[in-house]
Amino acid sequence: MHGDDPRLVLGLHRSRHHRDILTAALDLGVTALDTAAPYLGFRSHAVLAETAADLLPKFTLSTKVGFFPGAGGAEHSLDPVRLRLAVERAARELGREPDTVLLHNPEHSLTGLSPADGHALLGNACTALADAARDGLCRAWGVASWDPRPLGVIRVEDLPSPDVLMVRAGFLVGIDLLDATTVLRTAWQAGETRGMSPFGGGHRKVWEGFDPRPFLRPPHDGWSRFQAAFRTAFHLPTASAVAVGTDDPGHLAQLVRALGAEVDTAAVSQYLRALHGLRQS
Repeated sequence: MHGDDPRLVLGLHRSRHHRDILTAALDLGVTALDTAAPYLGFRSHAVLAETAADLLPKFTLSTKVGFFPGAGGAEHSLDPVRLRLAVERAARELGREPDTVLLHNPEHSLTGLSPADGHALLGNACTALADAARDGLCRAWGVASWDPRPLGVIRVEDLPSPDVLMVRAGFLVGIDLLDATTVLRTAWQAGETRGMSPFGGGHRKVWEGFDPRPFLRPPHDGWSRFQAAFRTAFHLPTASAVAVGTDDPGHLAQLVRALGAEVDTAAVSQYLRALHGLRQS
């Protein structure tokens, strides 16, 4: 049994939700779990409760709302009434209140709107989640964005400040997205930044051609490329935790071990300057 480490979050985006990965996570000290209403064909919450009701209280649990079953498979909505009902349903299906509820990819409904219309729509959605937290349906609320750029054109300074901002992290995130995250979390005064998808959805060939181990302080011959990519993702952008999906306990164990690696922040800064230089050239 390892000591708990909240920096690694077990994400269930592509997970089969089997009990064995949850028990392995707890044995490894991974006690943060992230899911969403539409995962596993909108069955994630119910399946977790069916297969691991006794384990869920041992996790700090975050989920996301914003996608709903539709004729084409899923539709996105920032309607505050639908969001409130989704939060209530999540707690009911899970058999417990989530610790954090995140607004799921709000850019889906904001893209193409004027700044004024986007401001009103996002403001009402954020107020709905803030109210849910105030009413005890969750402990905290936040925003999970795959592309924060549409949010950056909205004046968020006078909207409720999220407790958590969850964004893509790692070497496969472009400099435009990294800069947009910096601007957004500064303007919004988000309480905590979490990263997600540090491997870009499992693009293994990327890591066969790119070795991120020089971004770790030496000696780094004991680390794999995946471990180095994961550990460095905590600095691209700066994040307190990173969510990663896996159904393989061995892979999860390697990532837990990677938390002990030390990142060369000077190398990361040089990398970011190079990306800015390429964009300006």
